[in-house]
Amino acid sequence: METDDTEWVVRLTPTAGSSVHDLLRLLLSMEVWERSNEGLVVAIKETQLAEITCRSLAHVERLYTVAEYERRTRPREEP
Repeated sequence: METDDTEWVVRLTPTAGSSVHDLLRLLLSMEVWERSNEGLVVAIKETQLAEITCRSLAHVERLYTVAEYERRTRPREEP
């Protein structure tokens, strides 16, 4: 079975009845980039993101792939 290892930067917002703390306790591999009372911005692989979505653990807003983020933030080389 082929897996999608695309890594995404996403905003996770807790569902009703859960909290940011609950999201941080998930046994899923994710790199937290930003934390607030409203939610998290994390880098996470597609397979882990699918688990969160399937189990309705959080509202997910995909911002961009990590590769897109790196391209956008890379300093431009001057000619």
